[in-house]
Amino acid sequence: MAGLSLKCEDCGAHLKSVEEAQEHGELTGHSKFSESTEAVLNLICNTCGKPCRSRTESELHTKRTGHADFSDKTLEAAKPIDLEAPKALAADSEEGTASGESETQAQEMAVPEVDKNLLGELELMGFPTARATRALHYSGNTSLEDAVNWVVEHENDPDIDQMPMVPINIKVEDGKPSLTPEEVKLKAQELRERARKKKEEEEKRMEREREKERIRAGKELLEAKRIEEENERKRIMALRKAEKEEEKRAREKIRQRLEEDKAERRRKLGLAPEDPAPPKPAAPAVQEKPSALPIKPATKAERMRDCLRSLKHNHKDDDAKVKRAFQTLLTYVGNVAKNPDEEKFRKIRLNNPSFQDRVGSLKGGIEFLELCGFAKIEGGEFLFLPRNKVDMPVLHSAGSELNSAIVNPFFGVL
Repeated sequence: MAGLSLKCEDCGAHLKSVEEAQEHGELTGHSKFSESTEAVLNLICNTCGKPCRSRTESELHTKRTGHADFSDKTLEAAKPIDLEAPKALAADSEEGTASGESETQAQEMAVPEVDKNLLGELELMGFPTARATRALHYSGNTSLEDAVNWVVEHENDPDIDQMPMVPINIKVEDGKPSLTPEEVKLKAQELRERARKKKEEEEKRMEREREKERIRAGKELLEAKRIEEENERKRIMALRKAEKEEEKRAREKIRQRLEEDKAERRRKLGLAPEDPAPPKPAAPAVQEKPSALPIKPATKAERMRDCLRSLKHNHKDDDAKVKRAFQTLLTYVGNVAKNPDEEKFRKIRLNNPSFQDRVGSLKGGIEFLELCGFAKIEGGEFLFLPRNKVDMPVLHSAGSELNSAIVNPFFGVL
């Protein structure tokens, strides 16, 4: 297949003809070209009809005009490269030398000198050599940014893709003096310095934003920790209060039992009561007062406490076994409260030897778990607590009652 373009091996630019390759070589100093079957891109804007020779050029056109619909006419406009074109042009130029005026003009006009580095960068962006040279020349040959801006502003000019020509003996065009290589380097350095400072400022701004976010997150974390500690403090206070009340009730029952035993011994010995005073007047008053009001049903926490008292009373001869049962129940309740989504903590096999030895064989153990929400399933083979029935306040109350039963030496004495 015949070549459709010439590819510069130095920068990768594709050129339509040998003439363009020669101009590209003169301007950039690149000398290695090869024949390529890849045609020069030809994108036509369907809105305004503007041709674009690269994706970069079409993207710039879209940013400037908003036109985003292009037709790819590359294959339609692609033609095989005529490698004999330079000879034909040379013959034509030899014939043209017969005219002295044309020869004089050709000698007096030349392509302006532009920064080769900037030209190479523009060509890598997809701009044709002639357009890039014209942009650099008329933008003052100062920076890549100025050249791209000039292309955007003059892309509709009819001669946008014609190589600019200036008189050899004139160095000033339209009042804009061409810059020396040293001035070009200074301009490029200044541009890089501005870009570096802008990047540093942006990084500082982002760092300030990140620092503000860290401070905000830290404050929220401290506030959440404070609330959690306050709730834990209130829970501990409520637990201690319940323990004191339980201890007070136990002491009162022990005192009453001692008084009853003492009175019974005196009765058996035939002695008169130690205190012949009439019975306590407070007892009838206590009995009459609730009779006028509806009886308040026992709360779940009170039912749990009664269940634990019954368990301890039924097995009062084996304190170690009762305490181990309480600790096992506390472990079951704590696992569910900490990991409510884990099914393995919410399902207990009733015939498990360890469970039977610690809880199942003790009267009141399974009843306590049922008060926590567990229910028998699969023909009574398992105790299971469904996820949607996990009640955290009930589990916390169960944990408080179990902890009180473990640490309170007077729990369930009577």
